[in-house]
Amino acid sequence: MSKIKVIILGAAGRDFHNFNCRYRGNPQYDVVAFTATQIPDIDGRKYPAELAGDLYPDGIPIEDEGDIVELIGKYGADLCIMSYSDRSYQQVMSLASVVNAAGADFAMLGERDTQLKSTKPVISVGAVRTGCGKSQTSRRICEILRKAGKKVVAIRHPMPYGDLAAQKVQRFAEIGDLAKHKCTIEEMEEYEPHIVAGGVIYAGVDYEAILREAEKEADIILWDGGNNDTPFYKSDLHIVVADPHRPGHELGYFPSETNVRLADVVIINKVVEAEFENIEQVRDNVRGINPSAVIIDAASPLTIEGDVDLLGKRVLVVEDGPTLTHGEMTYGAGVVAAMKMGAEELVDPRPWAVGRLAETFAKYPEIGTLLPAMGYGAEQVADLEKTINAVECDAVVIGTPIDLNRIVKIRKPTVRVKYELQEIGQPNLEQVLARFLG
Repeated sequence: MSKIKVIILGAAGRDFHNFNCRYRGNPQYDVVAFTATQIPDIDGRKYPAELAGDLYPDGIPIEDEGDIVELIGKYGADLCIMSYSDRSYQQVMSLASVVNAAGADFAMLGERDTQLKSTKPVISVGAVRTGCGKSQTSRRICEILRKAGKKVVAIRHPMPYGDLAAQKVQRFAEIGDLAKHKCTIEEMEEYEPHIVAGGVIYAGVDYEAILREAEKEADIILWDGGNNDTPFYKSDLHIVVADPHRPGHELGYFPSETNVRLADVVIINKVVEAEFENIEQVRDNVRGINPSAVIIDAASPLTIEGDVDLLGKRVLVVEDGPTLTHGEMTYGAGVVAAMKMGAEELVDPRPWAVGRLAETFAKYPEIGTLLPAMGYGAEQVADLEKTINAVECDAVVIGTPIDLNRIVKIRKPTVRVKYELQEIGQPNLEQVLARFLG
């Protein structure tokens, strides 16, 4: 019987996990290629033989998803597996139509085969879109559990943009580990806050190997999700963050609806700034598909660091990159802070954008007058620094989860915006977690 030839459609994360869970060592299938999208410069590599297993002594090529029609013909692919997140249903089904028209089947793997079981209790944090507030939610959960005397070890959704074999299992416990593992800005944004809070966080490529290492030092495993992906681990308590600034996305994006249906708790974040009708739309949508979920209202109040008066000033706002790109947000914490501090104008950085930043604006024109902190590699970081310093403005507002001043040299006055999760009223996370521990 001939093997089923498979192309795994991905973005350097869920795709590798799906391969490891379903296809690695499975003689019924021949994974002929991965494809890459969303993240720059992750195609043109290979999933290495040392991770792919004995059936793939030459590794597996990673190709550009834009060539999917040609790839289906080139490799004689029978099946394409959708293995990345933060896509609208329209986008997913359009891709399915392209695949079907090229002669291949199109599918998505379910949770049964792709969620690994831990020997320790698992709390997972997911979301309905990138930029909803997963990170501050994860930090808040860790804070509550540590006060209860529990050793919490976080495991972050993968962001393997470098040497995949070297990134098989990564452990971060001090700031120096970020340089040791050659982290991108996007990785530092997720790992650094856990380290600063005194925690340990794991990441990498092989999530079963990662889990077994984390279990050695944990009372509780915290899955810290990426994009709006579903957890890689079987969860004992699944907490999903929703965003009333993007109402309806909990029912219209992949795999947002899956996350909401799996949720034990849904946090409607950012309710202080959101319109009441949008909050209620999200609440009604959640109740409509998961009436048993506990719903928590929350905010992410801002704190501002830096002795710079923005009143009447022209400012450049730098926001989290993925939130503005495939997250499709048109503003973030930096914009809110700039307006509160009386900034007169948000300066459009596009006339000064260089290199890879100019390419980002061309690909995502809806970003508008904000600068995404793109830093997936040294070239992008250099272009980010050049662009910031070239923009004619009075000050820079840093709305990213890390202080960019530590990564790039900004030759302008800066203020940094930080935000933490704050539940409003009851029920709250302390009550939910007390029941979980009990």
